[in-house]
Amino acid sequence: MAGNAVQYGIGVSNAVRDVEQTMGIIDVADRAGLSHFSVSDHPYVGRMLDAYSLVGVALGRTRSISGMVNVSNLPTRPAPMLARAVTSLAVLSGGRVVTGLGAGGSWDDITRLGVPRLTGGEAVRAFEEAFTVIRSLAGGGAPVTFDGDFYHLDRVEPAPVDAPPIWTGSVGAKSLAVTGRHADGWIPGRAADWLSSRYRESRPIVDEAALAVGRTPHDIATIYNLPGRISPTPLATTRDQDGLWLGGSVAQWVEELSGAVSEHGADGFTYFPVGDLPVERSSALWAEEVVPGVREALGS
Repeated sequence: MAGNAVQYGIGVSNAVRDVEQTMGIIDVADRAGLSHFSVSDHPYVGRMLDAYSLVGVALGRTRSISGMVNVSNLPTRPAPMLARAVTSLAVLSGGRVVTGLGAGGSWDDITRLGVPRLTGGEAVRAFEEAFTVIRSLAGGGAPVTFDGDFYHLDRVEPAPVDAPPIWTGSVGAKSLAVTGRHADGWIPGRAADWLSSRYRESRPIVDEAALAVGRTPHDIATIYNLPGRISPTPLATTRDQDGLWLGGSVAQWVEELSGAVSEHGADGFTYFPVGDLPVERSSALWAEEVVPGVREALGS
């Protein structure tokens, strides 16, 4: 495990129409002691709030929870400016921010914002350079000069605060290798969990890349995006015929997640409410019953 404690987070909507609901869910999660809240980043969609604006406002009204963008759309948020955003949030919140970082997808949408289209290989190379840029523009010290293929810094003063941890949402083999070389955490793509073939096929790429540069696999935490239903009574089956987690009662969630940690080395979970319960109710059950139950089962 890449940290001292399992991370328990909650995914929230950043739709304009859901502002009141979202802020209420974050407040409940903060009071319950969850580690982070997570918002998506689709700046080309007008009905969505800017992810970093939402994170900043939410951090300003909470006490202990961290905020993250899951994951930052790097092509629309150039690394030097993303570095300024996350280090500023770190100062303003007392360090309660995680940098989610992605190479970019949905290029047809991205280019509508005037951003030049990159090939897949170019996007991954820019993604790797971003780690250097973001971390070099933190921690104080001498002005930074960097001459990469995609980013160029000329004697830029770094922020006098450490860079927040960086978690990625890598999917392809090349970006998974970048994650292994540089990242602090990995969020398996498309809500893959610890029993999925996607995880089994992808995690070795991360681990091998880490070892190749002198890191260990334990340097990169695995934090799962985990949608699912929290039901009032136990479900007859908690996974579908393809092995996809569907959810279950609080007790079934506790059993599944405590096993994921103790048997499969899971480092954290970000829950996304699914099902017929109101989102506020599912989120509260997660924060106030499932997570405490897992912590108790694990003795943590």
